Parts: sequence; structure tokens; C-alpha cells
Amino acid sequence: MSDATEALPPCPECSSAYAYEMVALLICPECGHEWLPMSAKPTDGREDGTIKDAVGNVLADGDTVTVIKTLKVKGSPSGIKAGTKVRNIRLVDGVDGHDIDCKIDGFGSMQLKSSVVKKA
Repeated sequence: MSDATEALPPCPECSSAYAYEMVALLICPECGHEWLPMSAKPTDGREDGTIKDAVGNVLADGDTVTVIKTLKVKGSPSGIKAGTKVRNIRLVDGVDGHDIDCKIDGFGSMQLKSSVVKKA
């Protein structure tokens, strides 16, 4: 089995790990997004070391954020509902864009993407 698929970055639109190369483009079979390999870096403000929420506010350790859309959680029948407040976040360099480390009542410790929260 080849390691070629593991070397490709995930889709910047839907985070799918199944991207493939076609000529000079990378293509996501799940959402159909096409991008150049050089532009695979996140474009949400992280180039200068800042992490921004879904509406563009700069986040910092200790902030309180609100989840803006219902999130599915493995092993949980209900998931995290939109409007859930998360206090005392910690910014991390996570995997697959999960850059917020936090504790959520009823779920425990987990990581969230900054694109699904807004600063409270």
C-alpha cells in the first residue's frame, strides 16, 4: 500500500482526508473543492500567529466562546448544540484544524475548530 495519499493535505473546505491529485490541482471527492497544493495552508489568520473565530474576532487563552452550529460528537447521541457556551478556552496547535482545547459540561475535555465558535 502506498503512502502517497497520506502525504496530501486535507481539504481546506470540508477537512476530508481523501484528497487526490489531478494534474496540478488537488481535488476533494467529498465536496468537489479544487485547490493548488501551495494554497493548502489555512487562510483564517494563522499566518501571523493569531487564531480567529468564525466572524473574525481574535481569540486568546481564557476567552469564553459560543458554539455557532450543532456539532456531532462520536459516542454521544445528542452532540453539542448551537449556542453552547465554552469558558476558559486554551489555544493549541491541534490536528486537522482543531485549535481550541476546552472542557464542555456534559462532554468533558475536547478540541474544537475556531471556525465553529464565536467570541462571547
